[in-house]
Amino acid sequence: MDFEIPVTKPKQLIFVGILCAVAVAGTLLAYRGVEVRAQDAKPAQAVPVSVATVGQQTVAVRIQAIGNVEAYSTVALKARVDGQIVEVKFKEGQEVKKGAALFKIDPRPFEATLRQAEANLMRDTAQKEQARSQERRYQELLQKNFVSKEAYAQIRTNADTAEAVALGSRAAVENAKLQLEYCTIRSPIDGFVGKVMLQIGNMVKANDTNSLVIINQVRPIYVNFAVPEQRLSAIRSQMAKGKLSVEALPPNSDKAPASGTLSFVDNAVDTTTGTIKLKALFANADNALWPGQFVSTSLKLYDQKDALVVPAQAVQTGPNGQYVYVVKPDMTTEVRAVELDRNDGADAIIAKGLQKGELVVVKGQLRLAPGAKVTIAKPAAAKS
Repeated sequence: MDFEIPVTKPKQLIFVGILCAVAVAGTLLAYRGVEVRAQDAKPAQAVPVSVATVGQQTVAVRIQAIGNVEAYSTVALKARVDGQIVEVKFKEGQEVKKGAALFKIDPRPFEATLRQAEANLMRDTAQKEQARSQERRYQELLQKNFVSKEAYAQIRTNADTAEAVALGSRAAVENAKLQLEYCTIRSPIDGFVGKVMLQIGNMVKANDTNSLVIINQVRPIYVNFAVPEQRLSAIRSQMAKGKLSVEALPPNSDKAPASGTLSFVDNAVDTTTGTIKLKALFANADNALWPGQFVSTSLKLYDQKDALVVPAQAVQTGPNGQYVYVVKPDMTTEVRAVELDRNDGADAIIAKGLQKGELVVVKGQLRLAPGAKVTIAKPAAAKS
């Protein structure tokens, strides 16, 4: 019996090879899927986070605003007599004391006027004394009926006139001395001088439009700021109980805020902005505040007791409002909706949603989800 062995063609061999390769690939993929599912079945790793403890403490209720520093007093110094400036006794920007000489106007014309007035006074004083002496003689003669009453009256009138002329000459001397004194222009306040408008050699006029220099008093000093009109009633009610403290801090300052007191509340609300203007007085002993400077102001109304406080960075904002991640005792997280009262610097005051002693996440929220496991990487110090 004859057997015929089938001959496999090259194309058939290629097809069979492809089928085998597909079968092997499918087996590998199936094995990989089982491996991936096995990996997914492993428990998720804990997320490292930083936490803080919800504290309960007394916190000041403050109104924050941007303020502008204003000099306590400003003087635009002007000449009170005409003349030429012969001396400037200060440097621009220098601190000066009240009564310090700043400018000197050529005094020679005024010295001459004073000498002339003094000479006139001597002349008129001598004439007055002569007239009074004559009046006394005529009075004796009148008592002896040697002169008429009319003659005596004329002599007495001459004496009174001479005395009035002498008084006028004395006033002229005092005025000449005053004009000479005005040749030295002195600072009327303690403060800092600005740019000199007229230098040595310039002519000045009394009460000219342009000032010689401007002096600003900076100790003490004012800070002006405005707050929404809705806070006016609270401010006035707290002012009735005593003085309100205000803090001011210049931008980029490494010093502690300057402390002052509220000294002025405007008598009307600005209808264009809906704000009320306030002014605070600061001692400014270290010159930390400067006229024209913008500062951050904080007006303290009262102290709120037993306030719940967390770091402001713990509070997140979502579609349904504000929330925090609370770390439960089993080290899983819970998303807790909270009601924020206000921010006080780096702290957030919570009105509702938290209790004292709970742990909230302050760093690492982006990697969290409800129920996620966490580990505390750098726990923050608990608030008292």
